[in-house]
Amino acid sequence: MTISYKWLSEYLPVTVEPERLSRILTSIGLEVESMTNYEEVKGGLQGLVIGEVLSTEKHPNADKLTLTKVSVGNGEPLQIVCGAPNVAAGQKVVVATVGTTIYPSIGDPLTMKIAKIRSVESHGMICAEDEIGMGTSHDGILVLPADAKVGMPADEYFQPYDDVIYEIGLTPNRMDAMSHWGVARDVCAYLSHHDKQDIKPKLPNGNSFKVDNTSLTLDVKVENEKACPRYSGVSIANVTIAPSPKWLQQKLKAIGLRPINNIVDITNFIQHETGQPLHAFDINKIGGNKIVVKNLPEGTSFITLDEKKRTLSAEDLMICDANEGMCIAGVFGGQHSGVTDTTKNIFLESAFFDAVITRKTSFSHGLRTDAASRFEKGTDISATVNVLKRAAKLIIEIAGGEIASEIVDNYPTIKPKTEVAIKWHFIKKLSGKNYHPDAVMDILNSLGFEKLKEGIDELRVAVPYHKPDISLPADLVEEIVRIDGLDNIEIPDSITITPAVDEQYEKEIFREKAANYLVGQGFNEMMTNSITNAAYFSEEELSSMVTMMNSLSAELNILRNSLFETSLEVVAHNLNHKNNSLRLFEFGKAYSTEGAGKYVEAEKLCLVITGNKNEDSWKEKAVATDFYNLKGAVNAVLTLFGLKADAIETIEVPKLDNHIIFKLNNIIIASAGTVKKNILDKFGIKQPVYFAGLNWAVISELATSQKNKVKEIPKYPAVQRDLAMIVPKDLIWDEVQKTVEKVKLNKLQDIKLFDIFESEKLGTNKKSIAVNFTFLDEEKTLTDKEIDGWMNKIMSSLEKELLAEIRK
Repeated sequence: MTISYKWLSEYLPVTVEPERLSRILTSIGLEVESMTNYEEVKGGLQGLVIGEVLSTEKHPNADKLTLTKVSVGNGEPLQIVCGAPNVAAGQKVVVATVGTTIYPSIGDPLTMKIAKIRSVESHGMICAEDEIGMGTSHDGILVLPADAKVGMPADEYFQPYDDVIYEIGLTPNRMDAMSHWGVARDVCAYLSHHDKQDIKPKLPNGNSFKVDNTSLTLDVKVENEKACPRYSGVSIANVTIAPSPKWLQQKLKAIGLRPINNIVDITNFIQHETGQPLHAFDINKIGGNKIVVKNLPEGTSFITLDEKKRTLSAEDLMICDANEGMCIAGVFGGQHSGVTDTTKNIFLESAFFDAVITRKTSFSHGLRTDAASRFEKGTDISATVNVLKRAAKLIIEIAGGEIASEIVDNYPTIKPKTEVAIKWHFIKKLSGKNYHPDAVMDILNSLGFEKLKEGIDELRVAVPYHKPDISLPADLVEEIVRIDGLDNIEIPDSITITPAVDEQYEKEIFREKAANYLVGQGFNEMMTNSITNAAYFSEEELSSMVTMMNSLSAELNILRNSLFETSLEVVAHNLNHKNNSLRLFEFGKAYSTEGAGKYVEAEKLCLVITGNKNEDSWKEKAVATDFYNLKGAVNAVLTLFGLKADAIETIEVPKLDNHIIFKLNNIIIASAGTVKKNILDKFGIKQPVYFAGLNWAVISELATSQKNKVKEIPKYPAVQRDLAMIVPKDLIWDEVQKTVEKVKLNKLQDIKLFDIFESEKLGTNKKSIAVNFTFLDEEKTLTDKEIDGWMNKIMSSLEKELLAEIRK
């Protein structure tokens, strides 16, 4: 929410300095996220002065330049070389003297210096409007009226608007602060409480409103009173559409709004002043002089103000005339019913629309307008007529015209005020502070609450309509604490808490353990968005993915089904910033669907490596990382939790080469592979990337049931033996491991591959592999005879099962 300091100050009966106001806003829960100085003209015309051209003559060395003498009212005239075609003696102009910095409408600031232009010195510049940020024209210098006073500072003459702008981080429940009036109410409540004065906001009203005639009375009917509990409006005849006055344009520009015309600007002004959205219809375009608030049939086409054709839902509330829809109620206007330059008569609408229905319509059509954002949070149903009178009065003042109908106010069922009862001791319990009852009532009164009943132990109040979020005793405590100042909450000497018992704490411990281990191995944790781009996926993949109904953007429109694509985005981003060696991991969720309403959310862990395993140094050269580094990292994480895959299988998948899956008890617990080149090309990645995905939900579940035991370090030495063999070239290591495991040697502790050699001398499609075996008996020292017997069994099995040729 954007708040203007000057605009807000108009409603405060006392002057509050901008810095103090910023502190007050944050203290009452309207957190100031930024506080910036606003200048209508950049630089504020500082240093510029009004001058008079005393004489002009042709530049001796340039046909298109003029040599001028300019008086700025403080001594000798300045010699200035000017290139403008319209410069002439006797003109009053804006002069930038030497040392002055000008801020052009386009381009960087420029500080004036004495300059030689075609061998003639120039002591400043006679300015065009675009050169000082006051417009876009560069046809010639800016010529002022003859009565402009020579020597007057330009900022005094033009009086450019400046302000202090606050960006406030509103929580979704604070619709009452979505206006300058609402913020002023809170600030006055704070000042009243802390300064011990009765300070009330100066709120303009429509008391001088009067009906001139009833020549433009419309027939207004509300068919859907649930979606529109209150609908108010008035006709105004003979308005003149024109640009808004300077003060109104300045206010709107300061908060980031673009002035359009006086009628539209007034509706925007009133919305930001009061929080009540308004809409102006051209009466001459209202068919049958009739307005009907209703729902149109499902599938009805409607062209909105942005000239887009939209298909309506039967739930969308519409403002219609006798023939067709004119406006999506509370959201967006139609193409043909709005105010244009030729409009003479208008119908001004001020209504209360149901928050839920408005939000659904706004999101379904992707129309996130200022009006919708207010209606969906809940506006003040009691304010529609008063705001209407205020706006109508302003229109008459600025655009002329006359009130040409009685106020229409369709409000069949008066909404009762919410009543909330609160115990005095509950205020103390929840706030931690002992408030006096008088202080509580003063705060609530200043915010618009009405005391219904006050007892020894209980207070009952009626909630004002502008606070639809207040319904519980805790809400009242929040209001009290807020106005007292959130930074005034007392810190007790001791805090009594009841520790929570989390049955899932082990899984969090495992996650922390895995993260610490990976960081220790040189990995960095990344955090990515669960929402990604559907363009990354094939039609087959999309059929089982969860699509966003109301996407944040065209690039963020689907929930990811793995951490693969989002991790590659991170890799691409880092490579573009010259971080070429990466070891990354992420814990995150992946989503899928098994049909309407059947969704699956799974915890995942991914590992990604690319680039070099180590950096160049005096001791060793950089070595590129590879698939086996990734496989080792996966095995290490599993081992960390006492798990070991009982099967590793190779499976072809569309996005990974050398893709393997790790199985335990016939459940896939992890997978790994090399990202295919065509996938890397999509992300603009030009170096190999290796990706592993671990099913963290399954791994943490298995780890929870795992019983880890501590055992004594073996007293007896382990014995290692090496074995080299020639095997088929396409034989994978997993087959060798399984063959050895089938021998079932209890004393075999470990088996690992330490060399691969390929040569035509070995034979066609042959390779040589060297394997290391580690044997250990925890009860005694092994003998050569025992080890030789086991090795013979292993060699026999390898020769028989794999047709291996043992190298002697």
